[in-house]
Amino acid sequence: MKYAIMKILDRIVPAAKASAHCDIPCGIYDPHIAQMAAHTVIRMVTLINENKDDAHKVARFTAVKEQHAEICKHEIRVLWGDYFKPEHIQKYPNLHDLVWKTLKLASKARQEADVKAADELLESVNKVAEIFWEAKGMGTARFKAPYPTERETVYPVSKKGIVTV
Repeated sequence: MKYAIMKILDRIVPAAKASAHCDIPCGIYDPHIAQMAAHTVIRMVTLINENKDDAHKVARFTAVKEQHAEICKHEIRVLWGDYFKPEHIQKYPNLHDLVWKTLKLASKARQEADVKAADELLESVNKVAEIFWEAKGMGTARFKAPYPTERETVYPVSKKGIVTV
């Protein structure tokens, strides 16, 4: 009964449609979580390969690897769907292919325990991070991350050359 009344009211006085830049237009976007997730994938693959004789550890490392590959995909999709705009595609014509490739690499990293695939994922995420920070008017610098992966991470750099982490 309630639904029938609401349906009639909606026909008489339709609700205005609302739209927003994102789910909550907060303006807070950062590729760092995707980068951390990619580092975690690399670390878990390394641990899987070092502990092949311990099924319990391999199962745990595999679960974490898959979870972080999915986190990486989620974070890249958020940047793609909520932050990047048509003007970014014009300025960075390879962005669409880079995002697509990054999502595919994250899927591959979930499916395999291959360090090369995990490294490719991090490199692709780092390229997205470079474009992201450049689109925000920042420079970037690559530094060896302070994690057991010992791989590079992209950090934003201010106009004065100060790393802003």
